[in-house]
Amino acid sequence: MLRAVWNQALRVRQRAIWSWAGFVHVFRTEGSLAQWLVANAVFAVLALVLPLSAGERGLLLMGGIMILAAECMNTAIERIVDDIGTDRRLLAGQAKDCGSAAVAVTAAAVGVAWVCVIVGLLI
Repeated sequence: MLRAVWNQALRVRQRAIWSWAGFVHVFRTEGSLAQWLVANAVFAVLALVLPLSAGERGLLLMGGIMILAAECMNTAIERIVDDIGTDRRLLAGQAKDCGSAAVAVTAAAVGVAWVCVIVGLLI
């Protein structure tokens, strides 16, 4: 039993290392992730100082993190497409555009949440 728990802990640790390496790669190669991190920092401060409920605050902070996740997935799509080949292909371009759209849609969803929360504060 103890051995199984130890092995599981080692697997969790290894997954955390791989995930962190992926995040660092995206940070070093994609300027947009750095921009989203700055935006998240600004909006996190705003979410923490505004008189929001715990649910509103959690929703807004989670949304910012979801944008970072979408940016990481977009980078993964770009890397796979580029690894397959560098010649211009219609479907490859569409895959990259869809990844970019996922980031934009996620950001729009978070923007809608912010508008709803701010309007709620003003009413």
